[in-house]
This record gives sequence, structure tokens and C-alpha cells, in this order.
Amino acid sequence: MMTLEDLQRIKAETEQKMNLINQKNHFRIVVGMATCGITAGAKEVYDTLVHEVNICDLTNVDIVEVGCIGECALEPIIEIYNAQGTRTTYCKVKPDDVERIINRHIMKGFVVEDLLLVKNKKAGGLE
Repeated sequence: MMTLEDLQRIKAETEQKMNLINQKNHFRIVVGMATCGITAGAKEVYDTLVHEVNICDLTNVDIVEVGCIGECALEPIIEIYNAQGTRTTYCKVKPDDVERIINRHIMKGFVVEDLLLVKNKKAGGLE
């Protein structure tokens, strides 16, 4: 049976995982892995992200699978959260885009403009 102390410990561990603010230069990459994302190639994008983060030895990056992000027509979608909680959402991401995202966004701090969800929604008339 779970005790109150167990629940408090689980809560504290979860809050630590969710709170990046105290971890300077830390990033969380979220990959939409619902049926729509997987069908569009999200599994390959996820695997490529894991590979690229490992070969670059980026210990400051967590990669997390989530369900539907809500823009099925623009999958695969990844969201990058920085230590301040700012979210950048990329869409129609292909495995070939991953190295550029890691290099430019994670390592150098530049947004990859052509993959931004907001730009693709406007260009595709999906607003």
C-alpha cells in the first residue's frame, strides 16, 4: 500500500524532472508519438534525436515521447523547452533535419526558422 510519504517522494521527483529552471542550459525535447506522429515518421525522428544527442554527448538534453500534440497534419512534431520554460515547436521534421536542429538550436541557440510550426501553419493556410 502506498503511503503519504511515497506520494510526496513521487511528487518531488516528478517536479524535479519537470522543472528545468534550476538546470542551466538544459533542454527537454518532446516528440509527438501518437498514431498520427508515428505514421508520419516520428519514430525515426525520435531514434535519430537519441542517436545525435548521444554522439554529441549532450548530457543536458532529455528526449521524451508524448501523445498527440494536436496538429496531426503537421507531424512529425517536436517541441524543445529550454531551462526558462520557453517552447519552440518544429513540424514536418524529418530524420535529416535532426542534426541541424541539434547543431543550431541546442548547441548554438538559433531557431531553425523553416521548420517552425507557426510558419508552416501560415504557409499552409491551416490557421
